[in-house]
Amino acid sequence: MPHSFGYRARTRHMFKRGFKEHGPVKISTFLIPYRIGDIVDIKANAAQQKGMPHKFYHGRTGIVYNVTPHAVGVIVNKIVGNRYIEKRVNIRMEHIRHSKCRQEFLDRVKRNHDAYAEAKAKGVRVNLKRVPVLPRGAHTVSIADNTPQTIVPVPYETTI
Repeated sequence: MPHSFGYRARTRHMFKRGFKEHGPVKISTFLIPYRIGDIVDIKANAAQQKGMPHKFYHGRTGIVYNVTPHAVGVIVNKIVGNRYIEKRVNIRMEHIRHSKCRQEFLDRVKRNHDAYAEAKAKGVRVNLKRVPVLPRGAHTVSIADNTPQTIVPVPYETTI
């Protein structure tokens, strides 16, 4: 029997609601303001079929370019062949949420600004660049109070 190629084919687990998250959409979802330029994550909510994105866009991140009373327009980059195509999709509020991908960057900017202001007040220079974790330093292990142990497998014993 041939399988289907419908608009929502093979989305049984993709559009599934989370554990204890079934039922109607919460009112707080509609009170979140979206502005042009916001970075949003697309995650389809199966409780609302209107304005649901195609399964390709589920889990993607895009930038808001248009805001209407019930939906937003999102720009998503799609790889087609060897190039990126800028796709513009209109999605209802229930299927998007603000992305946290920039939060770490914004926290670092604030932390660097505070460190810079404090260093300037003291009149010292401070390094604000991220420093990768270096390898651990070399050391020798002393066996003075640490005798080596030989590890062998435990023999199998039946307890019948």
